[in-house]
This record gives sequence, structure tokens and C-alpha cells, in this order.
Amino acid sequence: MYVIDLIYTAPLERVDDALEAHRAFLTQQFEAGVFVAAGPKVPRDGGIILAVRIERDKLDEILASDPFAQQQLARYEVTEFKATRLAPGLNLPMPD
Repeated sequence: MYVIDLIYTAPLERVDDALEAHRAFLTQQFEAGVFVAAGPKVPRDGGIILAVRIERDKLDEILASDPFAQQQLARYEVTEFKATRLAPGLNLPMPD
């Protein structure tokens, strides 16, 4: 499981111009079962994405295809972790 910290590297006006394409990218990854949560940070200087069921090298390829990355609007800090406890009702893959 990965926590992806998306950090804007461009002014919000440029980020907003690419937001629709970025959201379409997110939708594709949600439908593929890779992303399970995503949203903007507060304050709005980037976003957080939670990714599961993927190897790190493939995740890096996916992130490179994000319009924010392609237009050099954001960078990503990826942290892998193994969730050993989940809240009741939260259905995420657990490590072996």
C-alpha cells in the first residue's frame, strides 16, 4: 500500500487549467482498482492519493502518466507501508 503525496510545483492557475485531465487520470486508476482514495490537501498545495495492489515500478509509470507530471505541475513523494490494522468496515488489502 502506498501513500502518494502530490506537491504542486506550479502556480494554482496552471494547476487548475490541467485539473479536468488530472481528474480523468484519477478516475482511470480508481476504475483499475489501483487508487482507493484521493483528494486535495488543506491548505491546497497538493493532494494525497492512496494506492494498493501494485508494484512500485508500475506505480511510478502510472504517476508519470498523470497530466500534472507530464506538464511539470507537480512532483510526488511515495511512501510504502504495510497496514496491519484497519477500522471496522474498511475493506483494503492487507499484506501477507
